[in-house]
Amino acid sequence: MPLPTSPANSWTQRLDLPSRLFGTEGTDFELYEEDGEFVLTVDMPGFEREEIDVRWTDGRLNVAAEHVSEERGRKKTYHRSFRVPKEIDHEEIAAHYRNGVLEVTLPMVEDATPTGYEIEVES
Repeated sequence: MPLPTSPANSWTQRLDLPSRLFGTEGTDFELYEEDGEFVLTVDMPGFEREEIDVRWTDGRLNVAAEHVSEERGRKKTYHRSFRVPKEIDHEEIAAHYRNGVLEVTLPMVEDATPTGYEIEVES
């Protein structure tokens, strides 16, 4: 059976399960390690800085936001939680919001080792 050659319409696009599971499309954040810290960037257009709540709780970074548009009669919310694989110096976490993008830097504790346990992958 040949693969479809036409672009997916909005209804069938929602059925693209592999893309939705593995984040190949529509990802609104990026988390990477650089120079002894983790950097998280989150695309959050349409929110004001005062509407964004960033918290570090029990080794997890929580990002939440809520915007109410009275002229359109709609409420927009955002919530994500991120766990990083190394110990973080929570007193040095910094967050900045510019041009619809939230950037959070999470400095690692010096000589931090990975947390958790390695699981062997068998074939």
